Amino acid sequence: MDKNKYKLLTPGPLTTTETVKEEMLVDLCTWDDDYKNMTQEIRAELLRLAHAESGYTTVLMQGSGTFGVEAVLSSVIKDTDKLLIAVNGAYSKRMAEICRYHRLPYAVVETAYDKIPQADAIEEALKADPAITHISMVHSETTTGILNDIAAVGEVAKKYGKKFIVDAMSSFGGVDIDVPALGIMYLISSANKCIQGVPGFSFIIAKEADLKETKGTARSLSLDVYAQWETMEKDGGKWRFTSPTHVVALEELRAEGGIAARHERYARTNAALREGMEALGFTAYIDKDVQGPIITTFLYPETMSFDFQDMYAFLKERGYVIYPGKLTAQDTFRLGNIGEIYDEDVQKILQIFTDYMKGLKEDDENRRNYL
Repeated sequence: MDKNKYKLLTPGPLTTTETVKEEMLVDLCTWDDDYKNMTQEIRAELLRLAHAESGYTTVLMQGSGTFGVEAVLSSVIKDTDKLLIAVNGAYSKRMAEICRYHRLPYAVVETAYDKIPQADAIEEALKADPAITHISMVHSETTTGILNDIAAVGEVAKKYGKKFIVDAMSSFGGVDIDVPALGIMYLISSANKCIQGVPGFSFIIAKEADLKETKGTARSLSLDVYAQWETMEKDGGKWRFTSPTHVVALEELRAEGGIAARHERYARTNAALREGMEALGFTAYIDKDVQGPIITTFLYPETMSFDFQDMYAFLKERGYVIYPGKLTAQDTFRLGNIGEIYDEDVQKILQIFTDYMKGLKEDDENRRNYL
């Protein structure tokens, strides 16, 4: 395959820089001190990005973001606990599925996918069920592109003394998250999202005192967060099992100007994409005021000739790959704008869509004339 044949308009995996790709060419030994030191540096840098250098720790886990979420839920929710899940998309719904697999006590507060979970609904659920000990939610719900209000829910968690778990898979590194200030007990994210690295591991930023209390709770050997943390602490960055040996692109995040600068780029390109697509006649699934800066969901255009696979191929031939929709009730597709996507890419993408829509209109006109 040709190098950089196309760019990914996805919420991760995403298009990485040449620097990251070059680092992948280096073979590393997971037992070597250089590798272990690199692991420790990554752990410390992630805490700095989370404003959590005091009282928190970082645990790196092999596997995707879902592995990280499942690791936390199955390792910290005890049989005597109960988790309340704020559901407004496929990824928060997946948390409930994880709970069912592990037979964890849980309840849900479900919200329409185009709306953010309201703090007062969470509060009412807590009042109605005193058994609830933990609250979890997704920050950037890439099912739709919505950015949920973790600050408001975090205040409710503090008020009622509940432990707050946040899936920040597609926001950490692209949206500033002050973990201690928000009262987050566990935050989960992944190397291949806004950090702009490659797939292979997730990471957990955890309140250290609470993590220590979970010893022996895990229901899985390989997903035991406490055991993973204990090994990394005792052996200076050693993973329990074979780890990915590639890098997280933290140096490039610093070079870009940190989270604030990256967030500004994401927000700018996202707004330009949404505005440009709407000008072409596409309708965004969620309102602008709850739109996150990571990915946007669009409804299929109302035209006789539209076919998603045909559009997908048209875009791919011209250098960009997109995501299909993740909604079940409506036909949609998604455009992500994280990774190596810049202003010039937005202009190219919109021109490609302009050309595609022009062809659709011509096809529709021909069909009408034929009928």
